[in-house]
Amino acid sequence: MTRQYFGTDGIRGRVGQHPITPDFVLRLGMAAGRVLGQHHEEPTVLIGKDTRISGYMLEAALEAGFASAGVDVVLAGPMPTPAIAYLTRTLRLSAGVVISASHNLFEDNGIKFFDGQGEKLPDAMELEIEQALEKPLVCADAQMLGKARRLPDAAGRYIEFCKGSFSSKLSLRGLRLVVDAAHGAAYHVAADVFHELGAEVIRMGHEPDGFNINQNLGAASPEAMARKVVEARADYGIALDGDGDRVAIADSKGRLYNGDELLYALVKSRVRHKGRAHVQGVVGTLMSNLALEKKVESLGLEFRRAKVGDRYVLEMLKETGWELGGESSGHILCLDKHTTGDGIVSALQVLSALVWSEQSLDDYLSDLQLYPQVMINKPISSDMNWREHPEFQKVYAQAAKALQGEGRLLIRPSGTEPVLRIMVESPDKAQATNWAQALAQALDN
Repeated sequence: MTRQYFGTDGIRGRVGQHPITPDFVLRLGMAAGRVLGQHHEEPTVLIGKDTRISGYMLEAALEAGFASAGVDVVLAGPMPTPAIAYLTRTLRLSAGVVISASHNLFEDNGIKFFDGQGEKLPDAMELEIEQALEKPLVCADAQMLGKARRLPDAAGRYIEFCKGSFSSKLSLRGLRLVVDAAHGAAYHVAADVFHELGAEVIRMGHEPDGFNINQNLGAASPEAMARKVVEARADYGIALDGDGDRVAIADSKGRLYNGDELLYALVKSRVRHKGRAHVQGVVGTLMSNLALEKKVESLGLEFRRAKVGDRYVLEMLKETGWELGGESSGHILCLDKHTTGDGIVSALQVLSALVWSEQSLDDYLSDLQLYPQVMINKPISSDMNWREHPEFQKVYAQAAKALQGEGRLLIRPSGTEPVLRIMVESPDKAQATNWAQALAQALDN
């Protein structure tokens, strides 16, 4: 059965438009509470949020929905998504819920769930919740209603967890860091983590007002952070997204490093300190750079590609028993450190590799040269069958032959808009550009 509301990362949309409305979120809390009640005795749920102004409204609706279903609620306030995953697990709660639209601007919001182990809610349980939404939802009897309380020092608990992911044998003393929290959920925790580990910290994006989350800052717009690094003569810059699960890093020259490069830094470090037998393999996605795949394999490791979305990276990591995976967007998973992607923890793992090696990030990654990727979003009609389009398939075959294993083609329809995403990857950018344009033009014939 196809899910109606849950996507790859929970439920998301424009505030005030279905399903991101207080009445729907109230019903969602009631439905999720009913399902949790079938799986747990006396269930308790942790609710966190980012800094969007709509979070107040949706938090109240969600709290009321859970309480009306007889589920106790613990409120963490503004906290990064990975913090809710950690706190849910360490407090032995039934589930965690985050009110956030990640890297989107304030006009959007969303709801995502974690199970009691701090992992993304299984597809089967999301389907149960959707099925419960279709049934009449009745408030529990008065004596069975849930209660709500605040979680004291949620920020302090999470700060200590992040610090614990960094070797006690190492220190960040001597490093000057720009830390950009995107005016998001990590605004009151991110800088403190790096400062308490010894770094001098220059703060950016630490003054949320409910409207400025992700506004020209953060992992989705890291250019301002990179400029600040150069201006402040810092060693590195670290940019998180609005809910703190993605990261981008810049070096002292203002050069930005994406998720593929940061993932390779972690792989290289793990192999050096733990050995190939411990690392075994790495999971990327369909969008991961071919150069990353080849470098991972050159280390004697296996590389596998999951569908786009950190949810699918996590699923494949669990299937293989491996620890490291990620996306070029900056979602990086280190399952030996956390159950989910965590921007702060990922940044600390990169800095750890650099401190151990006594190298700059540029030198540490000098053996990885990413291939140019050219992407064209080609508008198509809903009835166009591009898989059987004669001219498109002819050009596709020609491109595949021309690349001859040194490049890569990825064609996939968008799940949110009527466009075909055409990606061509090659060591030669001109070649990638020419074939991407030729494929797009072929659809017009």
